Amino acid sequence: MRSLTIRFVIPALGLLLASCASRPLPKYEKPIARTQFQTVRTTAYTHTESDHRQYAKHNALGTTLQASGARSAAADWSRWPAGTTFRILDTGELYKVDDYGWALSGTNTIDLYKPSRGAMNAWGVRRVNIEVLGWGDVDRSLAILRPRSKHPHVRRMINQIEDRYALLRKPVPTDFTATPAQPRLAAAVPVARAMPNGPPLTPFIADPNR
Repeated sequence: MRSLTIRFVIPALGLLLASCASRPLPKYEKPIARTQFQTVRTTAYTHTESDHRQYAKHNALGTTLQASGARSAAADWSRWPAGTTFRILDTGELYKVDDYGWALSGTNTIDLYKPSRGAMNAWGVRRVNIEVLGWGDVDRSLAILRPRSKHPHVRRMINQIEDRYALLRKPVPTDFTATPAQPRLAAAVPVARAMPNGPPLTPFIADPNR
């Protein structure tokens, strides 16, 4: 009976691994300008989603996801290195990049951590204006990512960091006199809703896949 179980389990595991290996990366987006003020697409995630339960409330740094003070955010670390701190000008909320995800790699989307599904759904998908208060450490980001390079989304981030290393190490000028436009925030798009002619809309989900 045991050998029969193994005969079925091993092929199934092989199919699962093959499926993960063939999972397509998101469409590559040209990085937006690395400036103090940016307009970015944001989504939201929470720790109780099925693909995040194995990590509980832990982020890619191995610390606890934060929902107050400097809140946790996930992003492509080749655009916003680990430790990047920013404020959403439309809401005043403060965030710190301490996570990343498969569907964020190669994109200009930032995924904001929310403590519950209700808060995640309420945020939905929004384009917001942010002020980068401090850029993260690109060398620390590389040190964390390199041991995880077997994952395609991590390799993509590593390659982009190496390609843009000089730029990412260059200080970004701070303009204390700037008064960026703050257009009225568009209505939030629900995280999941029925579409007339298509599947439900789902957000980018932070998946450290460590």
